[in-house]
Amino acid sequence: MVLAAAAGPCKRVGAPRMVAVRQGMKWIDLPPIWLAACLVLAWGGTRVFGALWHGGLPLFLGLFLVAAGILLMVGAVLAFSKARTTVIPHQQPSTLVDHGILRHSRNPIYLGDVLVLLGMSLIWGSLIGLALVPLLAVILQRRFIIPEEARLAAAFPEAFAAYQSQTRRWL
Repeated sequence: MVLAAAAGPCKRVGAPRMVAVRQGMKWIDLPPIWLAACLVLAWGGTRVFGALWHGGLPLFLGLFLVAAGILLMVGAVLAFSKARTTVIPHQQPSTLVDHGILRHSRNPIYLGDVLVLLGMSLIWGSLIGLALVPLLAVILQRRFIIPEEARLAAAFPEAFAAYQSQTRRWL
């Protein structure tokens, strides 16, 4: 329980208020927000500490990874759209999508997020960004992938078990 001061005696703010606050903040707990935060930290790190390298192979590899990440995301969104189900985390999907890019990865959007961070970190020469790549992968797995897979397993037990056995989580 949380105590909140009011004009007069203190009143108790119970669980319904806490749930409402958490639900109101859910829009912040989305993968693009986590990716944006990591990108800001990676970019900021190069402003504070300087870039470790400029141009050359890291630039070209970074551009390739960013493009690959964006293509994975777009391909997945198109597959979800074709199946007429949600792409938004924390929502219950109406169908199990296992076609298109999702034949090769159960989480191409999250993989795309990680590739974009890795690519931009290479482009910027950001050591902090490179260090954030595995952290972002862990955050995405714990906050989004595991709960999503639990919802899919509950909604489509046989189909998801078969899909899970045939398709890797990341690659």
